[in-house]
Amino acid sequence: MPLNDNLRGAAFMVAAMAGFAVEDMFLKAAARQMPLGQVILIVGLCGIVTFGLMAARRGEAPLPRAFLHPALIIRSGFEVAGRLFYSLAIALTPLSTTSAILQATPLLVVASAAVLFGEKVGWRRWSAVMVGFAGVLIILRPGLQGFSLMSLLAVAGMIGFAGRDLATRAAPKVLSNRQLGLAGFAMLALAGATLLAISGGATLPDLRGLGLLAGTATFAILAYHALTSAMRTGEISFVTPFRYTRLIFALILAVLVFGERPDLPTLLGSALIVASGIYTLARSNRRRA
Repeated sequence: MPLNDNLRGAAFMVAAMAGFAVEDMFLKAAARQMPLGQVILIVGLCGIVTFGLMAARRGEAPLPRAFLHPALIIRSGFEVAGRLFYSLAIALTPLSTTSAILQATPLLVVASAAVLFGEKVGWRRWSAVMVGFAGVLIILRPGLQGFSLMSLLAVAGMIGFAGRDLATRAAPKVLSNRQLGLAGFAMLALAGATLLAISGGATLPDLRGLGLLAGTATFAILAYHALTSAMRTGEISFVTPFRYTRLIFALILAVLVFGERPDLPTLLGSALIVASGIYTLARSNRRRA
């Protein structure tokens, strides 16, 4: 693949990660003004409409029969869990901590694929996976004074997203990225509706609330579209490591917008997660080469 395609793919990936970080920022701010379930539900509905129209414009069925495939149903279940717990973590815990823990998702996917699908993982990659999980423990600090039970929400969200990624491998290949986007935002809406039904308290947002909702939905859709473009423009092995730029953007926004001050254990754990993730990807690419 030409180098220019890889560079464009990397640019799309960086743009996607920046978009997701900004989406998290808007989500966290919106959740301070209205119930989190309401925010998630509205963003999910906006995504459904957008990707539904995109699919219809391409002549694709918004609700194909492939949505009933067992693998996609399992994927949807993990998607709901991942979206729900990660959104709760964004709203209730520091943005820097939640974003750092999320970066361990690829490591969990590698470990789970070895156990569930029998994929061959050498001792070097297993070591990198263990180092990454050690980074998560450093951030969580279980049993120490800095530990917070709320931080386990981010771990639950990470497990949900890892399960989604694993189930995606078995999902029907006939589904387009637009149809998968529609399915993803439908699960987001379902997660929001579930949370809102439990918490209640839906409110009519004011102008500022509407702006926050619009920002959350806009950057969620743009980021997803940029992510799709990245995966289809450059080589996956080249563009995937740029996913970790999301943590950089999240840390910057956490400090500038929410006044967070990530401590040394958080920064150290983040560095271990990112380093082990990049090493694991590099080893995987060498095996395929």
